[in-house]
Amino acid sequence: MKTQTQPLKDTDFIFLKVKNLWTHFKTESFAFKCICMYLFVEYFRPQEIFPIIDILPWAQVFIMCSFFSLFVDKDAKFRLSGSYSIVLLFFVVINFSILVAFNQSWALENYISIAQWVVIIFLITTIVSTKERFYIFFLLFFLCCAKIAFGTARNWAMRGFSFTSWGLMGPSGYFQNSGELAVLMLILFPLAFYFYMAVRHDVSKWEKLILLITVISPILTILGSSSRGAQLALLLQLLIMFYKKIFSPKFLIGISIVGVIGFQLLPEEQKDRYTTIGEDKTSMQRQLYWKNGWEMMKEHPALGVGFFNFQPYFQTYYPEDILYKRAQLPHNIFIQVGTDAGFTGLLLFVFIIISTLIKRYPMKVSQHTKDHLYLYNIWKGLKIGIIGFVVAGQFVTIAYYPFLWIGFALQQSLKNSVLKSQVNNET
Repeated sequence: MKTQTQPLKDTDFIFLKVKNLWTHFKTESFAFKCICMYLFVEYFRPQEIFPIIDILPWAQVFIMCSFFSLFVDKDAKFRLSGSYSIVLLFFVVINFSILVAFNQSWALENYISIAQWVVIIFLITTIVSTKERFYIFFLLFFLCCAKIAFGTARNWAMRGFSFTSWGLMGPSGYFQNSGELAVLMLILFPLAFYFYMAVRHDVSKWEKLILLITVISPILTILGSSSRGAQLALLLQLLIMFYKKIFSPKFLIGISIVGVIGFQLLPEEQKDRYTTIGEDKTSMQRQLYWKNGWEMMKEHPALGVGFFNFQPYFQTYYPEDILYKRAQLPHNIFIQVGTDAGFTGLLLFVFIIISTLIKRYPMKVSQHTKDHLYLYNIWKGLKIGIIGFVVAGQFVTIAYYPFLWIGFALQQSLKNSVLKSQVNNET
């Protein structure tokens, strides 16, 4: 029987070995428990389910607790990676853009939108430093996202897969609106699929069923979200994930059946939206945002019009191009960042994205053991999720939402934990 001082093998955790997971979690540091609780209250939102506990800003409380306690955490170790250096430079540019902002008060009101991610990435990558910690933290993230996916997919099914103008709504916060909810599903789907493929032969039937539901639910939510951008992003993800099998007769038959079923599930109103792309009011307004946003960037190439200043600037200088009651955000992550921080900030933002996509797994494929396969598959899933974020981000304003930043932190923590386990094995 294993003692608490003995490290558990990966197979003692996967997939949902609750007793082992809880036993190990209780032995972990206060800093690790706090960063896990931050993730839990931000994604699971228990304060909504039980309003009686909604008495404090729990996310901020747990962030502060994890920060102050990490200094006594023997396993916490900060590694300044090249990718995180780019994040810091991007943050510096944002601060400079606030100094020259068209409306400084507007920029300062939204300052936390970017400042928090510099801190949270630091905390996650510093504290989540071992394979055991990474798996527990990842599993918490995975299950919280799965809970949202299952709930929203069920809601769509219970209303008969019908169309509504608002699509589907998630819990309050980052994922309440249908478009942002769909992007979360783009993050979850490849993670769920690759995770299932890695562990499907080593888990019980009920665990396999949970994983299958977690693969299917985000697809249903994306279809029910009425988000054309997310649906296009899902299609691209599928093409990238299965490009090696695309000419296989078995695969073609299977994907054709899935495609037909998915198309039949789409309400007629949703299908009609594809025939009016570029002509409906929503598309026309977004095109005006993008066109004038590009002009803003050319007129203010170094630092843009100021952090989060697209709305007040557009309202002042392009009132004739506002088709709704007031100006909105630009509905494009690159126009958003470009107007916020100029081409300087946009270049750094693109570098951050590229760094997540080109970063190599810190172990040769030939060295993958059965215990290691699930980590490698999570690595692949994170990258495909970022691709989904980028594609869907051409139609929604989500540059400072958790999608990129939490994905970035998970990837870096995974890399750090694998490197640490290699060092420990060598010694």
